[in-house]
Amino acid sequence: MNILRYKDNVQNRDAISLFSGAMGLDIGLEKAGLNVVVGQDFDLSCVATMRENGHNVIEGDIRGIQPQQLLDFTRLSPGEPFLICGGPPCQPFSTAGKRLGINDPRGSLFMDFIRMIDYIRPRFFIMENVKGIMSAPLKHVPLSERDKEDPEQKLGTVLDVILSEFRKLGYKTVYGLLDAVNYGVPQFRERFVLIGSRDNEDIFLPIPTHFQMHQDSSYRWQTLNDIIKDLEYDCGEYTPFSNDRLEFLKLVPEGGNWRSLPPELIKQAMGGAYESGGGKVGFYRRLSFNQPSPTLVTSPVQKATMMCHPTQNRPLSVQEYARIQQFPDEWKFMGTTAAKYKQIGNAVPVGLAVALGKAIIAAADHNAAIQTKRFRGTNIHSRIKYAIELGGDCIGKQNIQ
Repeated sequence: MNILRYKDNVQNRDAISLFSGAMGLDIGLEKAGLNVVVGQDFDLSCVATMRENGHNVIEGDIRGIQPQQLLDFTRLSPGEPFLICGGPPCQPFSTAGKRLGINDPRGSLFMDFIRMIDYIRPRFFIMENVKGIMSAPLKHVPLSERDKEDPEQKLGTVLDVILSEFRKLGYKTVYGLLDAVNYGVPQFRERFVLIGSRDNEDIFLPIPTHFQMHQDSSYRWQTLNDIIKDLEYDCGEYTPFSNDRLEFLKLVPEGGNWRSLPPELIKQAMGGAYESGGGKVGFYRRLSFNQPSPTLVTSPVQKATMMCHPTQNRPLSVQEYARIQQFPDEWKFMGTTAAKYKQIGNAVPVGLAVALGKAIIAAADHNAAIQTKRFRGTNIHSRIKYAIELGGDCIGKQNIQ
């Protein structure tokens, strides 16, 4: 196999962002020291948000964008970008038996992300997505009667195909689940992260920086009290709850949900969901100032995923949503109130993005680890390192390929 040689520019930190949304990932990467040259999205509200905040953006469906357009815009050549990052929307993933595989045009947008990597050949890439991608099975779509006779074809998972495609491109990868709360974000939010290296560098998932218990308060998990308490009576824009839901929410104490309602009212409040299975923890959920937020959703007023303020009879506001995702207070979101909630709810938390950027830079600079001959005294250091690698509740096992 021919090994391509690219321009050696140790100062280059230029990045291209795909599926950029409200730019939570981009803001964090820039805080870490990268230079996001251009973003891309097809959602008009997201595009307006990027432009309103002074960022370059290529508007349009990525399926109609050629990688050379991105390079022309950035004035870079193949192999020169330091990083390509993005989170392809997780659409149903279909294949046509063993024939077309991931190239099936009925498939998802993952292939377009891979197409950009293949042509542009960045030194690194970051792909983030929902945690379900790790187990999502490929959907077999038969093209003929013969296909129908063999419905048990072993197609594997979406992740299997993605990893296989990156192996074909010669990229070393590491992946796992990261919970944003462990990186200073005031929110429990698990995301799948895949990092790739073109040049076989020692990439790794970022090590947690914040913990549920720590002797130094600056290293403990962030809570809603730390982040939005000052907005309690001056919260700005929000979509109110309907009156019928509000009457029940008024009866729920801080940190409670539908189970906190008077027993005689629960069936009426829950309606058809009363007989359904599952924990239903989002129904009539009122948050707690003393805890991190649950994962932000794209709308805080839906019945099954309510995000009621800890003390006020209203949902979290747009500004509170932005604070929890760690957007700067001066960041401007464009579009309707519903569009703003959706942009923020879909974003990568800035603190998690900062950690990802720092991990990439440390791998590039080859200074992520202190090399020692041995540990003196007890084996406590080895046990800590082993615990971090296993992840536990922190990061999930690092899978290197």
